[in-house]
Amino acid sequence: MLGGWIDTCVEPSNIIVVDPNAENLAVAERLGCRGHTSPADIESSFRPDVIVLAVKPQMMADVLPTFRMFAEGGALIISIAAGTGIAQFESAFGTTASIIRAMPNTPAAVRHGMIVCCQNGHASPEQLKICDSLMTAIGTVAWIDDEHLMDAVTGLSGSGPAYVFYMIEAMAAAGVRAGLPKELAETLAEVTVAGAGKLAISSDEPASTLRENVTSPNGTTAAGLAVLMAEDGLGPLIEQTVEAATKRSRELG
Repeated sequence: MLGGWIDTCVEPSNIIVVDPNAENLAVAERLGCRGHTSPADIESSFRPDVIVLAVKPQMMADVLPTFRMFAEGGALIISIAAGTGIAQFESAFGTTASIIRAMPNTPAAVRHGMIVCCQNGHASPEQLKICDSLMTAIGTVAWIDDEHLMDAVTGLSGSGPAYVFYMIEAMAAAGVRAGLPKELAETLAEVTVAGAGKLAISSDEPASTLRENVTSPNGTTAAGLAVLMAEDGLGPLIEQTVEAATKRSRELG
C-alpha cells in the first residue's frame, strides 16, 4: 500500500510510519518516509491529515489510545483491520471523529487490489476524496453504506486471494498427476488464472457467459465442468468457504 501511495499521490517525506519492527521501519525509511517505533516518539505538534491503522484486530485495543492525541487534531482515521467496527474507533477517538473502514486484499501490493470502504457520518467530502485517492492508487475501490456487509466483504475479497492461490496449487498438482513437469504445471496454472481474471475484468460479459464461450458441447471443458458444477462440486464448497470466513470476521468484531 505504501509503495502505491508514494508512486502515485503522496510525497514520502510527508509520511510517518510507526512500527515496532525494525525491519519494517528500515523498508519505510529506504522509501523516504520517516519512521518511529512508537507514537510517543512523534513530536506532539504534529497534525496528520490521515491516520492509517494497519493493525491486527487483537492488538487494536492497546494501540488506539496511543494515537488519540493526533486524532483529536481532526485527522481522518482509516482502518484496514478485519472485524473491528466503526463504533470501536469512535469510542477511542470520540463520536465526532471521521472514521473510514477499508478492507483491501493482498493484490494491492501489485496495484490490483480490491478495496471496499465504509464511512461514519462525520467524514467530510474532502476526506472521502482523500481516502478514494489513496485506495485507487492500489486497486479498485467500492463504497458501501451498510457496515454489517464488511464481514461478507472480508470473507469474499479480503480472504479471497488465499482461495485463488490454493486453487492454483490444486490445479498445478493435478497437472503433475496428469503427467506434466512440476514447473510447467505451475506456470500453466498461474498464467491461466491470471489471464482468466484479466479477461473477466476487461470483458463486458458476465463470468457465466465467458464460461459458456469456452465450453463446447461434449468437449474437454464440458467434461471438467461436469465435475466442478456437480451438486457437491465447487459451488457449495466456495459458499461454505466464504461463510466460514465471514463468520470468523464477525467473531473478531
